[in-house]
Amino acid sequence: MPLPDTMFCAQQIHIPPELPDILKQFTKAAIRTQPADVLQWSAGYFSALSRGDPLPVKDRMEMPTATQKTDTGLTQGLLKILHKQCHHKQYVELTDLEQKWKNLCLPKEKFKALLQLDPCENRIKWINFLALGCSMLGGSLNTALKHLCEILTDDPEGGPARIPFKTFSYVYRYLAKLDSDVSSSETESYLASLKENMWSHLIPNPCPQPPKNWDTVQQPLLPPLS
Repeated sequence: MPLPDTMFCAQQIHIPPELPDILKQFTKAAIRTQPADVLQWSAGYFSALSRGDPLPVKDRMEMPTATQKTDTGLTQGLLKILHKQCHHKQYVELTDLEQKWKNLCLPKEKFKALLQLDPCENRIKWINFLALGCSMLGGSLNTALKHLCEILTDDPEGGPARIPFKTFSYVYRYLAKLDSDVSSSETESYLASLKENMWSHLIPNPCPQPPKNWDTVQQPLLPPLS
């Protein structure tokens, strides 16, 4: 025999004062991020919230650009979320990274395929994983570096997307090394010409000392890459 429904009066029902705002922020985050699996993403969201970790939330909504035939699920916005969650570590454990990947509703096979580009055992240097992710977003080195600049820059959206030349050159060397069609001499020649181009662009009249922040790469300075 079913138990009768229990009736509660308003005085007996306690609603935590922070609950409405938590649910409001969660709803806004879900709308902005558009997760493929809301339940999986929600588990990651509230797990991160309870630990005080960066949330798996996009900065803004992204328009779908990939077709169903070529869609890997990975986008620049999702890579940026991973960067916010992992950039404070030089190396990240693969188990932790795979869980974050899963919480973003990304296919496990794509995670494994990405790691096959530069196999490792238990952990990976974060900047290397980010570079591999950028290369997966675009088929060319030029496109990969463009995504990298837009993810790493402190400039506002729509700005020049500047990043330190040291970071740019490290990632360029790393990705070029994985491409058998690009020789080390071509890589060094390109980086040298890029740095010279930066100097002449920022300093029309040569001076003895470089100005502050001169060693940053911005997208308009990037010539077509092979």
